[in-house]
Order: sequence, then C-alpha cells, then structure tokens
Amino acid sequence: MNLHHQLQQRAQEGRPIRIGLIGAGKFGAMYLAQVPRMPGVHLVGIADLSPDNARASLARVGWQPGQSAARSAQEALQDGTTWITDDWQALVSHPQIELIVECTGNPMAAVDHILGAFAHGKHVVNVTVEADAFCGPLLARKAAQAGVVYSLAYGDQPAMICELVDWARTCGFPVVAAGRGHKWLPHFCESTPETVWGHYGLSPEQAARGGLNPKMFNSFLDGSKPSIESTAVSNATGLAVPSDGLLYPPASVEDIPYVTRPVSEGGVLEKKGMVEVISSLEKDGRKIPYDIRMGVWVTVEAETDYIKHCFEEYNAHTDPTGRYFTLYKRWHLIGLEVGMSVASVALRGEPTGVPRAWNADVVATAKRDLRPGDLLDGEGGYTVWGKLLPAATSRRIRGLPLGMAHNVKVLRPVAKGQPLSWDDVDSDTTTHAWKVRREMETMFAG
Repeated sequence: MNLHHQLQQRAQEGRPIRIGLIGAGKFGAMYLAQVPRMPGVHLVGIADLSPDNARASLARVGWQPGQSAARSAQEALQDGTTWITDDWQALVSHPQIELIVECTGNPMAAVDHILGAFAHGKHVVNVTVEADAFCGPLLARKAAQAGVVYSLAYGDQPAMICELVDWARTCGFPVVAAGRGHKWLPHFCESTPETVWGHYGLSPEQAARGGLNPKMFNSFLDGSKPSIESTAVSNATGLAVPSDGLLYPPASVEDIPYVTRPVSEGGVLEKKGMVEVISSLEKDGRKIPYDIRMGVWVTVEAETDYIKHCFEEYNAHTDPTGRYFTLYKRWHLIGLEVGMSVASVALRGEPTGVPRAWNADVVATAKRDLRPGDLLDGEGGYTVWGKLLPAATSRRIRGLPLGMAHNVKVLRPVAKGQPLSWDDVDSDTTTHAWKVRREMETMFAG
C-alpha cells in the first residue's frame, strides 16, 4: 500500500532504483512513457538491437532528446539521463544497475538476457512471458540460487491474475477459477499476420499509427498468447489447466460466476481450481455486452452459509446459487503498469507473480499441414499456434514448446491441428534456451 511513499523516499535520499531496459518496442515504449513520471526511479540504459528504433520510441512517447543523450552508463549515472546501446551485455553487467526489465518479446533471446542478469546479481522483471511459459519454473530456481528476484510483469495479465488469486487465498477463499478475457472464435487459431487486423477490430491505419506488430498481435488473437499467459498463471498459482486446451466459454461479466463452476454444477470446469479464458464473443460471433475482453477475474466459493449470506447482504456479484463470487478488473494497461513490478521487486523483494511448479505447458500446434523442410515461425506466425496442455501431457507426447518453435525446420509431416514434438523438428541444441528447457524437463520428470 505504500510503494509510492517508498519511491518518494528513495528520490529524496538521492538513491533511485537503477534500471536497465532490454527492448524498446511497443510494450517497452509504454513503460518508457511512464518512467519520467515515477519518483525514485532512474532508467540508466536501454539496450535494443536498433538504437535508432529505441530513440524513435522515446520520441513517440514524449521524451526530449537531451533525456537520452548519455554516451555511456557512467555518464547517465552522473547526470541522471539515459544511455542507449545495442550491447545488452554491457547493460546487465554494469555494477550500479540493480534491476533489468526484459522486454524484447523474443523468448530465445530473453533466456540469454535473464540468465546474464542473474549472473551479474540483477533482479529481473520479465515481460517476455513467452520465455516464462517454456522454462519459467527453472528460471525462478536459478534466480533464487543467485540470490535475486525473478518476477512476472505487472500490467500484463498473468501478474494481475496472480494478484487476484493471492487476494482470494489470503482472505481465506478457495479459488474455483481464475483467468483473463479474450476475443475468441474457434477459427481464429488459423489467423495469420495478414488476417489479424480484421479479426482484431483495428484498421491497418490504426495499427500503423500505434507501431503495432501484426505477428505479435496475431499471437494474441490466435490463442497463443492466452495459452502462454494461462501457463504462467498455472505455474505460479498451482491452478490446474484443462486437459485438452482452453474452452473459451462466452460470458458477460455478469455470467462469469455462472460459467466458471464445475460441469457437475452447471458450469464448464472439469473441476474446481482451474485457469480458463472467457470469450467476449458468442459462438455465432455476436459481441457480448459488458465483456471482460481486456480484463482479469477470479471466482471464489462461499464455503459456509454465513459467508454466502454475507455475499447476499452486500450485493456481491454471484451465480444464481449465491455461492460463487467473481471479482474482476475489466481493464489492464499493459506496459503503463510495469512500475508496480519494478517497485515491488526493488523495494520489497517481492515478485508480482513467480512460477513455483511446472503444471502447464504451451505446445506448438500446426496451423496448416506442415511438410519436411518447412520453417516454423513461432507464435503469431503462419505455421503454428500455441495450445495449453497439462505439463504431464506435454511430457508424455514430447511436446515442442511454442516458445522454441522459432526458425526451426520441420523434419517430418505434421497434419493441421496436430501438436508438434521434439522429434518433428531440427532444434538448435546449442542455445541456452534449449539447455534450460531440457534441464527443466529432467528436473520435473518425476
């Protein structure tokens, strides 16, 4: 409750939280828009493959040229400005930077950046949840071994769902279900970067104005991102996942406590204690009034008649039985909210969501018939989408994690709609990401 007060104190004492940002794309730009407005925070450096693109992002969000004129990290520390570089290793190795925000969206590169930060004693706020989805539990263990904090990024939906789950459990409520909203129809899993804007509800002009990446936004639309984020939530909270992928039940906010009950009680869940995603579209494509498309929610249960009566007396938002209550936040502001994670990690030593077990996985699934020699292009592309599965199922089928389905060749035919396995592709076994993932599989094999 007092993070802002603590930030003000750090500012008054002249010892701001010193941060390095890796990746200045859309999410990074949103965080950059807020940094000058946050007391007690100094963004020492930005590492981006294209420093010119990073400068363009700064200009887009209102930074003045002088604010990013430092020619080195040391100069930035002396005059309070920001250094821009294409050398991420120089950023994570600087002794006076205490926290790294990994914001590239590239899961393979993100693993390198995160491990590098740990090696130099830096806390990490990981925006690239795609990396967390395929090896987050092991990253969290490596952070603990290094004596640093690894955290999901607030503003992104997984951390906000984790917050709701933590609220519920801390208050003594059993969590029946938790998740996010999404605009979903079954055929969206076939969407490509060429079809995304029509399905998403934006014009190409609006997308260009915002600097939006069609492949990234297609990963939201085609179900990959909801599966990735649900994996992060499951691994962080211990909530189970559906046995054969997300169901995307359509529901208004009013109906969430009705549908997020077990099947035996009229809902859609296999059992209590699961993640799920609510669709903002009816099955025939009609928009649902007062939807949860951009929000997060948690459904809890009244275990006694007294608690049920309290729900009733205070007009709580329940199902018709009065036993199931849903608390929700209808919007999330993405990169504009990352400051919550930065402050929580640096000031309290507390992550805003961290994987504690390997319960769930996202397996690359063919968007079309794949042939030997085809090159997979990862989430949001033309070849695969991500399906949420229990980790035990993924282990059994040797599922290829979506985050590692980038620039790898297909070795044998895979039919449309089928999950890919490690045996279907020619993986680069020299990468840190491959080694960490296989180490995690071995560690959790039992």
